[in-house]
Amino acid sequence: MARSTDPHAGAPTESGALLERLLEGIERELPHVVALRRRLHAGPELAHAEERTAARIAAELPVACQAVAGTGLIARVDAGIEPGEGAGAVRPARRGAIAVRAELDGLPMRERTGAAFAATGEVMHACGHDVHMAALVAFTRAAHELASVLPAPLLAVFQPSEEAYPSGARQLADGELAAIAPAAVVAAHVHPELQWGTVALDPGAVNASCDAVEITVEGEPSHGAYPHRGHDPILAIAQVVVALHAELGRRIDPLHPASLTVGVLEGGGAENVIPAQARARGALRAHEPQDRLALRAMVEEVAQGVAAAHGCRASVEFVPGEPALENDPQIVARARALLARTGLASAPAWRSCGSDDFAFFGALAPLAMAFVGLYGADGFKPRPLHHPELLPPDEAVGAVARTQAVLYVAAALATVAGGSHASSDRAA
Repeated sequence: MARSTDPHAGAPTESGALLERLLEGIERELPHVVALRRRLHAGPELAHAEERTAARIAAELPVACQAVAGTGLIARVDAGIEPGEGAGAVRPARRGAIAVRAELDGLPMRERTGAAFAATGEVMHACGHDVHMAALVAFTRAAHELASVLPAPLLAVFQPSEEAYPSGARQLADGELAAIAPAAVVAAHVHPELQWGTVALDPGAVNASCDAVEITVEGEPSHGAYPHRGHDPILAIAQVVVALHAELGRRIDPLHPASLTVGVLEGGGAENVIPAQARARGALRAHEPQDRLALRAMVEEVAQGVAAAHGCRASVEFVPGEPALENDPQIVARARALLARTGLASAPAWRSCGSDDFAFFGALAPLAMAFVGLYGADGFKPRPLHHPELLPPDEAVGAVARTQAVLYVAAALATVAGGSHASSDRAA
């Protein structure tokens, strides 16, 4: 069993024994944080407006915390913290801090779960963020009880604005978290497609990059009775959309995950008038960086070529989003070895073309995100993420908190074993 060699941690602590003590602490916290989860679920707030949410979290943490990225919070659990310290700037950690992230924001939708603690307005926690926050509070409180023997400082990161731009993760990665320079950043996210009692934790790309794209086609307006006197941008953009979906399968290796979605088509105002302009808006996703670039080039070429064939002109605008989320192999291997101690099992290999701004933290340090299954949990109604009827069971709070503990211990061990690999490679 790997051991901590941190001189600040007192006697060497076996990773398994430390994890067991963290899990015991989490179990003691669960009744309290499940009630907190319900309060958070009942009062969601949109991105960049999570003031009440942040205040509720801060009141539950065992250490003072720093406001970051507007409405976010960072709390540090460290044997070197004096009572009452932390209300000012978070100072650099003594060595190799491990950041564990949860998200604060809800989604702009009306809840339809029928739960006694359902939100009643036009905002809802439909992506499990209420569960993640409550779990991280439980883990932070449990870790605080063991601060003197932790193998690395814990940074509890409550990130704003995961669901909207500007991304809270990117703000932190460019700002306050970069100044702290964590050795690793980890997170656990519920997922309704994975079996209850299992956790998907795999090395390499597990989520895709995501870029927004807008295509504008300029034509020549005309009366619908005389189409030959104009150039139809509606017809052109319809052909662009069809051609893009066809071309995707000829530009990207079929063994590489990638997707194109056109979710908006706009153009025209009267049924018998050929308009001057039409637009399409969509999203491009890929696991491989070279495929991300190839998708952008494909959109430019297809849009301009097809538009020209219809006597029109096309312009393309990209809004780059999240990079692909790459899980660190060392952290993943150590976490999978510890997972059975939590009563959770490893899920079959699982990856998706979903995207998460957690990937922005990869510019700072190695990452690991685990996906905690919900499917088959007692009373859980299977619904996809971002669905107005999605309601993870209260038991998911404990499953996520235990997974966070595993990830923290695994990342701390990987940091000790790998020296400063967490930041030196990214500083080069």
